[in-house]
Amino acid sequence: MGLRNVVNMCSHLQNASRARLGLTSVPHTKYNLALALAMHRAGFLSFVTRGGPYPPDPASVATFEPEPLTTANVADQRLWVGLKYNPGGGDPVFGYIRPISTPKRPTSANLRKLERLARGIDAHPHRGLNLGECIMLSTDRGTLEIREAIERKVGGRLLCRIGP
Repeated sequence: MGLRNVVNMCSHLQNASRARLGLTSVPHTKYNLALALAMHRAGFLSFVTRGGPYPPDPASVATFEPEPLTTANVADQRLWVGLKYNPGGGDPVFGYIRPISTPKRPTSANLRKLERLARGIDAHPHRGLNLGECIMLSTDRGTLEIREAIERKVGGRLLCRIGP
């Protein structure tokens, strides 16, 4: 798995949210796309769209139609993601996003360990979840949030931890 891409995406999204950017891009890989869509389903991102080296118009993101992928333009494609901020103070929806698995140390968890983590109980070497936190993991059924994985009764590779 392209864990290096996921680790780079985590640090890029954290830096972009701290800089209060509304729109940012990451390289278009299948691993980045899967994680971005899972974060969108969990409510951390406002939108995810594929585009070229230049951002889409923010006013027409909902109707934006990217150009078709060809062998000539596939290297230039980027994933454009919209970051969410709280309406009151303008703080980012996620305060931190930290990779759990790294290229040198991939970390997997079975269903029993995931259940303990979701309840807030430590499962060595990982801390249990606190309020507002979630863990994204890669399973054979796609990239899921920890609670979705428990509902589907699957384990997988822990990708990143996202918290307020």
